[in-house]
Amino acid sequence: MKKPYKKWLLPLLSLVCLGILAFVLIQMRIWSLSRDDRVSREEAQPAQTILILGAKVDSSGNMSPALLGRMEESLALYQLGKSQTILISGDGENQQRNEIAVMKSWLLEQGVPEEDILADDHGLNTYASLYRAKHVYQLETLLVVTQNYHLGRALYLGQQLGLAFLVTAGGYAAAIAGPAMAASIGYALHAPQLVLFSLIAVGGAANELGGAGGPLAVYLIAIIATEVGKLVSKETKVDILVTPAVTILVGVGLSAFCAPSIGAVASAVGNVIMWAPELQPLLMGIVVSVLVGVALTLPISSAAICAALGLTGLAGGAAVAGCCAQMIGFAFMSYRENGVGGLVSQGLGTSMLQMPNILRNPRIWIPPTLAAAITGPIATCLFRLEMNGPAVSSGMGTCGLVGQIGVYTGWIEAGKAVTAFDWVGLVLICFVLPAVLSVVFCEVLRKWGWIKDGDMKLD
Repeated sequence: MKKPYKKWLLPLLSLVCLGILAFVLIQMRIWSLSRDDRVSREEAQPAQTILILGAKVDSSGNMSPALLGRMEESLALYQLGKSQTILISGDGENQQRNEIAVMKSWLLEQGVPEEDILADDHGLNTYASLYRAKHVYQLETLLVVTQNYHLGRALYLGQQLGLAFLVTAGGYAAAIAGPAMAASIGYALHAPQLVLFSLIAVGGAANELGGAGGPLAVYLIAIIATEVGKLVSKETKVDILVTPAVTILVGVGLSAFCAPSIGAVASAVGNVIMWAPELQPLLMGIVVSVLVGVALTLPISSAAICAALGLTGLAGGAAVAGCCAQMIGFAFMSYRENGVGGLVSQGLGTSMLQMPNILRNPRIWIPPTLAAAITGPIATCLFRLEMNGPAVSSGMGTCGLVGQIGVYTGWIEAGKAVTAFDWVGLVLICFVLPAVLSVVFCEVLRKWGWIKDGDMKLD
């Protein structure tokens, strides 16, 4: 007789391996991008300045071992003539733990002339320090001094700030977002070719004029323009002229008159939703997590909703939690019916696959939704999980691990000192808790007879 725990052993091991693999791949990527810029004290080439990234200082003015190590190494570089100046960057506004004051005092005690010390008291994180070094202090070459565990992130951020090509490529990608969305909407509505091609111009206009709420403006206006275009398509002998003209005129006209208002409303709603979890993290953590998670499973785009509303910050973190609860929840709940194939297709694909089964038995939706109602406030209240990457990532959940990569990207871009607590929170919220809670709730409903074997079998 098989032991009960054995049926869950494989999916749990798969979950653990997936998390480890994602972490390793991300770290390898950052390391590979920064490895050529890592140099020893002797290998370092002369630079405009030596940048010391601030670290913890206690209330008595004592430097942490990490900060002291950075200071000593920077002093050695300065004495070797690698640079004529030292830029100290950190929190200089905290009266009890003034990093800048402590760092400057130490350098002066070591004999560094005051005129050789540059002080940036607004370098509150790694990104801010590097950004201000480049754009405020107008520095192009730096010797960044920090610990090995932090160096990869620091160098990676520095590369992003200094590589013009990446900025240009990002600009191009942003420029085609609107046209791509409009064309996709037209395709989904089975628009004729002339209408489909005309929607490219419509999408560009709606996204541009809609501002921060451009995606929502594109969605609404593209639907109207598509349907109008379909009405006149092939109705005249000069269809090649009439159809594009009508589609573009209607779409661009609506964009000019309506897109700014739609964008403003979407932006305002998004700001309220992002602001609310800061005031009421418990309640709004539940609301955002449940609603966005439900949207992910429904045949609508949760990613588009998050993008249109610009859901980032704590609200974005709650959205990620809700989406993960649905995807991981259904993947593990239905493991006995769908096996490894169902685990992967739902856990890394979409819980939308369960919609036909939900229509047949809506009660199967209860466990992952309850899980979302629990993981959402845990994300906002306990772990303070924020999505500061692209807003669209908030509505992706574990699909291709986009949600998790978005959270990590936000950490990196903000220069956050990522701790073990952050990683534990991410793994628990996105993988472990959704799996455990959904399975527990599901087993309760099975005992009540609300869920039966085969109810979640994928066709």
